[in-house]
Order: sequence, then structure tokens, then C-alpha cells
Amino acid sequence: MKHSQYQHDQLAATDHHSEHAGPHPASPERDAHVGHDKHAGHSVAMFRKKFWATLLLTLPTLVWGEMIPHLLGFTPPPIPGARWIPATFGTAVYFYGGWVFVRGAWRELRDRQPGMMTLISLAITVAFGFSLAVTLGFSGTSLWWELASLVTIMLLGHWMEMRSIAQAQGAVNELAKLLPNTATRIEGDRAIEVPIGALREGDIVLVRPGASIPADGIVRDGDSAVNESMLTGESRLIDKHPADEVIAGTINGDGSLRVEITRTGDRTALAGIMRLVAQAQSSRSRAQVLADRAAFYLTIVAVGSAVVTGIVWAALERPASFVIERVVTVLVIACPHALGVAIPLVVAISTTVGARAGLLVRDRRGLEEARRLDTVVFDKTGTLTLGEHRVVGLRTVDGVGDDEALRLAAAVEGDAEHPIARAIVKSAEEKGIAVPHATDFQAIPGHGVRATVDGRRLAEGGPNLLARLGAEPPSSLAQFAASAAADGQGVVYLIEGRNALAAFAVDDAVRPESAEAVRRLRDSGIQVVMLTGDSRAVADRVARVLGIGTVFAQVLPEEKVGKIDELKSGGRRVAMVGDGVNDAAALLKADVGVAIGAGTDVAVEAGDIVLVRNDPRDVARIISLSRATYRKMIQNLWWAAGYNIVAIPLAAGVLERQGIVLSPAIGAVLMSLSTIIVALNAQLLRREARAIV
Repeated sequence: MKHSQYQHDQLAATDHHSEHAGPHPASPERDAHVGHDKHAGHSVAMFRKKFWATLLLTLPTLVWGEMIPHLLGFTPPPIPGARWIPATFGTAVYFYGGWVFVRGAWRELRDRQPGMMTLISLAITVAFGFSLAVTLGFSGTSLWWELASLVTIMLLGHWMEMRSIAQAQGAVNELAKLLPNTATRIEGDRAIEVPIGALREGDIVLVRPGASIPADGIVRDGDSAVNESMLTGESRLIDKHPADEVIAGTINGDGSLRVEITRTGDRTALAGIMRLVAQAQSSRSRAQVLADRAAFYLTIVAVGSAVVTGIVWAALERPASFVIERVVTVLVIACPHALGVAIPLVVAISTTVGARAGLLVRDRRGLEEARRLDTVVFDKTGTLTLGEHRVVGLRTVDGVGDDEALRLAAAVEGDAEHPIARAIVKSAEEKGIAVPHATDFQAIPGHGVRATVDGRRLAEGGPNLLARLGAEPPSSLAQFAASAAADGQGVVYLIEGRNALAAFAVDDAVRPESAEAVRRLRDSGIQVVMLTGDSRAVADRVARVLGIGTVFAQVLPEEKVGKIDELKSGGRRVAMVGDGVNDAAALLKADVGVAIGAGTDVAVEAGDIVLVRNDPRDVARIISLSRATYRKMIQNLWWAAGYNIVAIPLAAGVLERQGIVLSPAIGAVLMSLSTIIVALNAQLLRREARAIV
């Protein structure tokens, strides 16, 4: 599928390094450098092109050079000017293939952050200068073939590295591909194909079976099931009916929908997700700061080691070519190349896998801190509960089943607009109960409603309706009502004549996933706290259902920050989980803020992490993902920096008397091998992360 210009524009808007953008705003090559500034302005395509061209230029330096013919025992073809071939092609390699490293070193030194580019540049520049001097008459053995092979191997290593990062950071590109190129806009009696960039709020579009939804909107006509898994991680199809919201980039099922556009461009949920993914991958974590600091000090150590190596071997009166080889090899093998990819690649993988599962990381520090949490504070309404009223309990008289009572009650309330009426109807629908059509509907202001269902004249309302009709509920219903009222729940009765058939307790319903979410956190040794502005009775009821031991009730929004402070002052590492609006201050105050994204509202600015699915179980998944990510970071850092303990002395020639001497090219191979190992280890996180989320 080709990208539309709109997709390109949206993708470009997510890039925090647009001043270094490559040739195409939506290319993986351009995005590869996000979070890896050593390659600002570089692209996968550039390194690929330079590698193959440099490889061809390197071959003549090997064939007509001094070392390879001597080692392999062959005589290169005699051609006029053969002695100048290594110098000519080696110089071409230095300026064509190696100049990218020289420019990178200049940027590092200008920013006072010497690193991998500085080391590579020093190594190839010293080799070039010495070889040029030898070619012009200085005594020694030139290093043209070593220079050419070193540049070629370094280009290959950088090409492989950037390709790995580009593939891992492909989440933004993949999200952009979800959008179609065009949409079918309804204009009067005509259906016109238009670019999605031409859509405006209020337009009506036709979404045919199997087509992608072009923008966020509301269904105005039609029924279908929509696949939203690519945005929410929810595998089941979601039924859509008139007045339901739909999200750009999701896939329509077998039905046909007419959708009124409500959000276009960078205001859509998809664009918000793209921004968050790009923001997470470009934000800096403490581990990245540690890696950058380690790379800086390793550069200082490498340069110092190279200087000492040169001084020692010169003092031992070794040939200049040998001394230069040792210096160049030390500079190459100590290059902190693996450190440069160790953290960005791990973060790219974890944020990408998380985003695909509805776990959007806004700030990498939040993901990193999540592994240290020992307390999770949940806001109640809309987080542990649905934020909508449902029937949370019912009691019937003998001879009336629960489902039958709910069926009749939902029919009576079918035409009513009161929130409690909607709660009863919605509860019946969610249980799959077929609700019959009622006739003779009558609202009784301040008391309830009446209707005829299956030929039976029924009424529904609270205690006032009981008194009006002279109905006396049996003791079982009265006890149930008293208990529900004590828990802060509303109670309504289903009445036939003067007989109460059932009593319904209506309240903000607990999410089906909440109990498992609390259990998972407690099993991980994490304390779970509930924070709510509701009454103590309501809060205690929800806490009992979910097994939460610590409850802060009747807390005003401005007082929530104080409760977070209270927990933190006791030495706790606290996460706050809320809706990101009235909980914004508490989300910011907590060590980790986890915002409920409500599916289409992903632009939550207060949280470090956004849960698109509104599933509280995702909090435990985030903590597990954080721990797995951190383990990979530490493993990569140890390998990337640790191998130098052995590699630098070998490069300096400490085992030269035992016949172990590393050439600059072999040093480049070992350095590249360390980068490959780090990249492969990071890729193992992909499988582990998928198992977690």
C-alpha cells in the first residue's frame, strides 16, 4: 500500500529531529536516527550505497597491496603504475567512504562530546596520513589495505546497526500504513472518491466492507463489526451501531457504515498514537544517559591508551609502521559503537511492542522507573470501575428468575432517559438478554415509569413509587434494599399491581478486569491503594470486591497530590493510575503516571504511560515490560563496555611476544562483532515483550 501525502505529513510531524531529515519524510531510513543522534542526518540507504561502492574500491588495494599477496603467496597482475593502485584506491576510500566519520567527529568535538565518530575518524585519519607519507618516500610499510578494509567494515557495521534500529522503530511507519489513500465522501446522492487529506469535520463518508476507516468519526447509519486490534490490542471485533465512535485506521467488517467525520489530520487517535510512539523513542532515559557517559569516558580511555601505546612501542624502537598499526587498532577496537546502539535499540523494541498492545510510553524514564515500583494507586471512577452505572445486584421474589426480572425491567425502562433507566437497559444488553418491546409507556415525574410488557402492566421506580402504589416489598427485598443503600447504591423496584417482583441495586460497576489486575499486582509484591472522592461506604464496597486493603475516600481532586506525597514520604515508589484529567496533578506527582487513554483519547499529557485499552491489568504488564527492558539494557551495557577490558590490551600488543597481534581490520571486525551481539541480544527482547503484553 502506498502512503498518501497526508500520511507523510503526519509521520513527519512526529519526528523530533526534523532538521536532520533525510530524502523522504516517511522513510524508515530517516527515522532510524531517532534516539541515536550520532547518526543525525544519516540514512540506511546512504550507508548501504557507500558500503558497496567502498567494497569495490577496496578490492584493488588488497590485490595490489603488500600484505595480502605476501600472506597468500601470489603475484598480482603486472600493469603500468601498479605501485600507485593501493594509494589511489585507498585515498578514494578515505574521502568517499570515510569522510562521513570525519564529519561526525567534527560534530562531536564541536558539541564537546567525543565518541565513536571521533575514534573512527582518528583511526582512519592517522592510517591515511601515515600511508600517504610512506607512499611519498617515508620509511615504513603503508596501511592502505588496512585503511580501506577498516572503512569498509565500519560502513557495514553502521549500515547493519541503522537498519536494525529502523526496523525496530517501524511502529510509526506501520501506523501510517493503516490509513487508506482515499475515502468515499457522500455529497447529496453521489459517492465521490477523494484523498483523505481533503476530508473535513462534518463530512459523511461511506465505509465499505473490509475498508479502512479514513478518520475518527461517529456512525450515522449502518451496523458492522470493526477490527480495532492494531490500535487497542483488543483481538475481538467491536460491534458498531449508529451513534458509536469509530477510529481512523481500524478495519470495517462485513457491514456498510456511513460515518460523520469528527476529527481529521493530527487530531485523530492514530496521529496521537504516532506522536506518542515517536516521543517515547526520542526521549532519554537514565540508562541512555549512563550509556552516553560511558561512551564519553571510553573515548577518553581509548585516546589515552592509544597515546600510551604509541609512546611505549616507539620507546622500544619498533618500526613506525608497527607503532601506527598498534595505535590505529586501539582506536578502532575501543570504539563505543556497541554502546551507541545498546540502549536505543532496546527502547525502540520495547516501545514498539508496547504500542502494538495498547501500552503507549510517552516518556522512557517512566517505563524505566516502573520496574522499581512498590505501590500502585488507582483512581476508582473510570479506572477500576466503568465510570457508568450498571445493575450491580438484584433480588427477586420466589417464582421470578434473575434474567426474567432484568428482561422485564429493561423493557419497562426502554423509552426512559434517566441514567438509572439506561443502566438497567445496558445491563440487560451486556448479558445478551433479548428485551421485548413495551407499549403504553408513561413517565411518572418524581416516581418512576409504567409500561405494558407481554400483556402485563408493570411499573418501575424507587420508594416513592412504592408508596404511591401502596406496594409493600417482602422482607427479602427490603433487606436487600437496605444493604444496598448502606453501600451508597441506588435501588429501584419492579412492581406489578401492588406486588414488588424484584429490587435492583444500581451503581458505578466494577470493571470485569479489575479484580485480576489487583491480584496480579499483589502477587508481584506491590501494594495496591484506591483513591477516590466517593463516600467511604461506596469506596469500601469496591475495595471489598477487589481485595484492596488501603483506601483513601472522600478525597477532593486538589487533595490527591497530598496523598501521593504522603505515600512517597514513607519511602514508597508510587505509580498513580487515573484518567489524566482531574487526576493530572497526582499523575505528575507520582514516580510514574499511568493515564487511562479511553481508546480514542490518546493525547494525555499528564501521564508517562497511556493505557489505550482502559484495562487495569495493563499496569502489571507495564511493570513486567519495564523489568524485562531494563534487564536487556544492563546486559547490553555490560557487553558493550566490558569487552574492552580484554580487547584494548590485545590491540595495544601486550601479547606480541606470544605472536598474537591484531591488525586494524581485525580490530574493526571484533568491534563490529560486539555491536552485532548487542543487536541480537536486544532482538531477544521482542519475543519476551510479546509474551508479557
